Amino acid sequence: MSRQGQALSVLIVSTLAFTVCFMVWMMFGVIGIPIKKQLGLNATEFGLLTATPVLTGSLIRVPLGIWTDKYGGRIVMAVLMALTVPAIWLMAYATQYWHFLAIGLFVGLAGGSFSVGTPYVARWFPKNRQGFAMGVYGAGNSGAAVNKFIAPALVVAFGWTMVPQVYAAVMLGTVILFWMFSHSDPAHLVPSNTKFSEQLKALKDPRVLKYCQYYSIVFGGYVALSLWMVQYYVGEYGLDIRAAALLAACFSLPGGVLRAIGGWLSDKYGAHSVTWWVMWVSWICLFLLSYPQTDFTIQTVNGTSTFHIGLNVYAFTFLMAILGVAFAFGKASVFKYISDDYPSNIGTISGIVGLAGGLGGFVLPIMFGALMDLTGVRSSAFMLMYGVVWVSLIWMYWTEVRKTEVIGPRSQAFAR
Repeated sequence: MSRQGQALSVLIVSTLAFTVCFMVWMMFGVIGIPIKKQLGLNATEFGLLTATPVLTGSLIRVPLGIWTDKYGGRIVMAVLMALTVPAIWLMAYATQYWHFLAIGLFVGLAGGSFSVGTPYVARWFPKNRQGFAMGVYGAGNSGAAVNKFIAPALVVAFGWTMVPQVYAAVMLGTVILFWMFSHSDPAHLVPSNTKFSEQLKALKDPRVLKYCQYYSIVFGGYVALSLWMVQYYVGEYGLDIRAAALLAACFSLPGGVLRAIGGWLSDKYGAHSVTWWVMWVSWICLFLLSYPQTDFTIQTVNGTSTFHIGLNVYAFTFLMAILGVAFAFGKASVFKYISDDYPSNIGTISGIVGLAGGLGGFVLPIMFGALMDLTGVRSSAFMLMYGVVWVSLIWMYWTEVRKTEVIGPRSQAFAR
């Protein structure tokens, strides 16, 4: 097989593997609803339940990125997926809250696959196509939407315990397919005498911290909302689980599939331009989504009048779809920054940034639940994310947008 054929094969089979891994990683976003009812969980406990797999998938990302640089993406990805199969199967036999949390930690290993596949795929392509290649691979995030199509049907037809059993079989089949159609290239490996400590020196670079902040909202927010939206629709609009999951997929699907377009745009216009617009679009959407359902009464010359302000289910879903598109472009543009700035250390840096994004996906659902228990306002979740986007916009303005040369040629021309 030609080099180009191998690269294409690696991209296709890796994207399939990541889609399945993400589908498994987001499993609690659907089955968590009947489990919540079965165990009588409050919103905070539900948030912790859905976020537990995200924690492991986040913490494992840095070592997985380093191991990918050192041993190659093919072997690391195959072993990682194989290790999750028993844990996914055992989920069907859990009966107590701590069972779900403990098994969820092992299931969460699937989320670490991003830090393996990103450098693995990128190194098969030339620099001017790496953004697109990583965007295509990152479209595996659409596994969150696939989960919303498959899991509700299984829950309604057979009960929630069927979901982990089916997912375990799918993961096992994916491991076999991945191994059959993926390839290795020794030239992609970091020299074996390179120490982990040398690879981690990039942590001192403030740019890495900035990219972590960006990714904590575009990826962490995407993960958190993918986990939270089904139960949000059920609670806020009174939908059944299948209708809720279908509408929630209007956010998850573009948030995953369109990442490839974000990669192409980042290659063409640059990571900064795409990320800057992503943050502004997200800011506008989250501002509108933050407004709670409100009834207010005013005094008029004819007496009192009562008005209602709030998003109906159609306007809400439309804004969520726009937010999903923005997050998709942002996830690709952040990794374009990385491939531009750290071409020889993509695995390690993507692991660090991926860790930050994953931790955002872990912390946010718990905070969503805590805020709802505290305030009783469901849209408080969007208020929180609105604040996080503000941080990113301010940081980007001061480090990338703001020009320090306040007296330049144009000012001198006016002086004349």
